[in-house]
Amino acid sequence: MKDIVRTLFVSVRYTVVSVIALGLLYPFAMTVLAHLLFPFQADGSMISAHEQTVGSAIIGQLWTAPRYFHGRPSAAGKGYDPTATGGTNLGPTSKKLLDTTVAAVKTVIAENPDASGPVPPDLTTSSASGIDPDISPEGAYFQVARVAKARGLAQGAVRALVDDHVRGRDLGFLGEPRVNVLELNLALDALHG
Repeated sequence: MKDIVRTLFVSVRYTVVSVIALGLLYPFAMTVLAHLLFPFQADGSMISAHEQTVGSAIIGQLWTAPRYFHGRPSAAGKGYDPTATGGTNLGPTSKKLLDTTVAAVKTVIAENPDASGPVPPDLTTSSASGIDPDISPEGAYFQVARVAKARGLAQGAVRALVDDHVRGRDLGFLGEPRVNVLELNLALDALHG
């Protein structure tokens, strides 16, 4: 009986110490450290325009107006819902995936009648998270004619803006070149006045 009480006391003490150290102190220390070293990222990578928060650099938004660049389709909740992230989980032989992609291709072509070349895949398929804020440079260039026409700008000016917003691979070899749609559209608004 004495050994059982001793073992119980040790296990309770270990549990209390573990909860305090790993459930309170460690998360608090990591939060403070993150805010000190990476304040932009720790606060949600929020982007402001005209002294108002307009979105996050890491969460996509739904853009439908012809005067804006459009992002990837979203499969998260009812669209770009960061509390319901996730892909469609449809496999390559799925009829639903095929039908959805064919419909998305038709929509992108209808929205961009002056575009040339094949439709970039990222404009017709959602990302694994469903909230990807970036598109490929090809996806942005594909939309230049529509955006320029809707804003009454020269295509060269809009293309140059896209050029300025292409980010290369991380560390020179990780990932693919990309364009953040929110940042590009904010720069477009600033350019257009």
